[in-house]
Amino acid sequence: MSDLFAAHEPDGFSAKRPLAERLRPKSLAEVSGQGHLTGPDGALTRMIEAGSLGSMIFWGPPGTGKTTVARLLSGETGLAFEQISAIFSGVADLKKVFEAARARRMSGRQTLLFVDEIHRFNRAQQDSFLPVMEDGTIVLVGATTENPSFELNAALLSRARVLTFRPHDEESLEALLKRAEEEEGRALPLDEDARASLIRMADGDGRAALTLAEEVWRAARAGERFDIAGLMRVVQRRAPVYDKGQDGHYNLISALHKSVRGSDPDAALYYLARMFDAGEDPLFLGRRLVRMAVEDIGLADPQALVIANAAKDAYDFLGSPEGELALAQACVYLATAPKSNAVYTAYKASMRAAKEHGSLLPPKHILNAPTKLMKAEGYNEGYRYDHDEPDAFSGQDYFPEKMGRKTFYDPPERGFERDIRKRLDWWAKLRAERSGKE
Repeated sequence: MSDLFAAHEPDGFSAKRPLAERLRPKSLAEVSGQGHLTGPDGALTRMIEAGSLGSMIFWGPPGTGKTTVARLLSGETGLAFEQISAIFSGVADLKKVFEAARARRMSGRQTLLFVDEIHRFNRAQQDSFLPVMEDGTIVLVGATTENPSFELNAALLSRARVLTFRPHDEESLEALLKRAEEEEGRALPLDEDARASLIRMADGDGRAALTLAEEVWRAARAGERFDIAGLMRVVQRRAPVYDKGQDGHYNLISALHKSVRGSDPDAALYYLARMFDAGEDPLFLGRRLVRMAVEDIGLADPQALVIANAAKDAYDFLGSPEGELALAQACVYLATAPKSNAVYTAYKASMRAAKEHGSLLPPKHILNAPTKLMKAEGYNEGYRYDHDEPDAFSGQDYFPEKMGRKTFYDPPERGFERDIRKRLDWWAKLRAERSGKE
């Protein structure tokens, strides 16, 4: 009787490695879609030519070649290659890696340590890299799909250069498919429109494009050629409405933002729905709604920021699909709110003034004087405590003397800012009266 569990491969089945693995570049020159890093004038190419490789953070979406490039760098430089994943590794694993790297260093060989998903390490774990980076025991290459500014320690970032990996464009993905066809020795059984749809479906991810191509080859019968509808049946995926990393993404988010700014809730909801339907990250949309609240509504309706932020938190709490309704509610609220960019304009003007006027000292009467010397220098002399003044308003000048008084914030007669305008005008009148008396 035959062993049911014995290794047996039925006729016609192949144990080939995945296509993406077989097509891994064997040199930096073969890396597709990252010419700004690996091309003749790329940042990594220049590092290798200079014979000096520093620690780096590779930041970019999945399927753009971060792991592959790290492996190739070790080959190009002769560094020993170690790879760990922050998802599966802890402090004990890091200690073992560091000890092995120190042993290699004693024998004259440096280690390139590739850390996948480095943002998953906590602050203490990230700090553990600092000593071995500083003494040259390792060259750290961390890979992350998250913004390093938000996810990595400042101390770690100060010791590593951030290199951005870009999503593959259509040309780069088409080149990958042609390489796949050469490797397989056959053309993809897709008509022109279906091929373009498969490329859009990959959404800038080279690994995804090759995986989709494998699915098509597996499904196709002899002589069969798929159109878009056939492709959808085969891969069981809906073609994306737009490419999240390219023009469609930016066009729709721009349309959403301008519809909110233009007080058109119906158009705003339409573009929000299109982006949901395309698979956009709802938290990205939540963050953009918060931005609209502060840029285009501001103090015309102070609740706009509260509601936008609450909607973002509600999605984070509820998840999909229930959380999308909270974002839709915020979208309608923002679109129907009174509009003002007065705070946004005032902030930009104040930033320009801060840069133009340098480090001017504030007037001495509003500076604290905790020591006798500072009192002797006139610090805090003549300061009037506003709560002790009539109308809780002293009318003193708070700008640096060499700068003179400036006006940055000019609220319009709309929404809540109508009341702010009245208060500012009243204070300006009191200020003029009291300065005249003085």
